[in-house]
Amino acid sequence: MSRKKKLSTAELLIENLKLNIGNISELIETKGADAFGDDSLLSTEEIEDYSIEFLELFVGILHTQQYSDRDSPEYQALISFFNNCSEQIQIRGGTMDQFVKYMHFLQTCLIEGLHEDKAMSMAQYRDVLLMMASIFNDMTLHIFEIYLGEKEFTINAQQEELLQTSTPITEIWDGVLTLPIIGSLDSSRTMVVMEKLLQKIETERSRMVVIDVTGVITIDSQVAHHLIQMMRAVKLMGATPIITGIRPEIARALTNLNIDLGDVVTRSTLSEGLKEAFRHLNIVVCAGES
Repeated sequence: MSRKKKLSTAELLIENLKLNIGNISELIETKGADAFGDDSLLSTEEIEDYSIEFLELFVGILHTQQYSDRDSPEYQALISFFNNCSEQIQIRGGTMDQFVKYMHFLQTCLIEGLHEDKAMSMAQYRDVLLMMASIFNDMTLHIFEIYLGEKEFTINAQQEELLQTSTPITEIWDGVLTLPIIGSLDSSRTMVVMEKLLQKIETERSRMVVIDVTGVITIDSQVAHHLIQMMRAVKLMGATPIITGIRPEIARALTNLNIDLGDVVTRSTLSEGLKEAFRHLNIVVCAGES
């Protein structure tokens, strides 16, 4: 029985890589310039350096005989390598598609290197190809999972930051807060705005809160429900809410939805709402002499 027949599939690939490392490196060098077309995301030298590092890490994971064990140090090292490579490509304006193109380039170079091994049987060649495809597919899937997780984290952080800054609460006068609402109110935004508003009422000991809905495009039952929730919370804090900016179409929508704002004071404009708040607090604002 020949030595080749005694080797495992992983050992076959390791032996092939060791015997043909020169040919594979030459293949990477000659085809490296075409790996990204005219994108110039990685230079030929960088592709060669990355590819040599990849080959060393790839052989390391083959030696473990457990190349799908995501907790192994060898697997983590290879994932870290691919992460660094994909980040470098994206920093230079590339996409994940172009990174996957680079992974396919590496896989193609390895497959072409297998052709040089004439002592490998057809069954062994098939087993090596299947194992290699499994490793690369798993790696690609894992990298995408990490990428999508980071993308989702970034999007959530940006949304949270937008929620925190998109609805400014301003103390326009001692005891008087203004809250302009622009866009729509969903559950998550209502919770953030309400928490900030109640904290501001407590901190500033505010007695009047003027909520301006001029920037609210449409009001449906859900938006109206969130507004009513906000009114009730303001009252529970001992402050008086005033709603301003209810346009005719908004008033019709509220009527059609049979939504009663109860005893909440409403005014047509923010200016009128502030005047009402000042009257409630017995504040008199006089025009200065020119």
